[in-house]
Amino acid sequence: MYLIVIAWIYVVLMMSVAEATHSTGTLLGALVTFVLYGVGPVALVVYLMRAPARRKAIKAREAAEAGAMAPDSSATDSVTPDAGSHASGGVKPVAAGAGIAPVRKEP
Repeated sequence: MYLIVIAWIYVVLMMSVAEATHSTGTLLGALVTFVLYGVGPVALVVYLMRAPARRKAIKAREAAEAGAMAPDSSATDSVTPDAGSHASGGVKPVAAGAGIAPVRKEP
C-alpha cells in the first residue's frame, strides 16, 4: 500500500519541479500542484485504506474494556448482587387467604 503512495508522491513531486522550472511556471503553481495532486489525494486514500484497521482496533479496545468490566468467574454471589434470574424487588406478597396474586392481567 505504501509503495503506491510513495510512487505517487514522487510523480507529483516531479510534476511540481517541472512546473517550477518551466519558463512560464511559478513556484506558487508548483506548490498548488503538489498540494492538490499529491498531498490531498494521498491523505484521503491513506485515510480510507486504514479504515478497516481502525475499526478492528476500536472493536478490540471495546472487547478489552468489556472484559475488564465483566465480573470475575471466581467471584461469589455476594460480590455480584442480583445475578439471579429473579426480578429485583417490587414483588408484592400474596394476600392472605386469596389464593391468587393481587396483581394480574384481566382476561
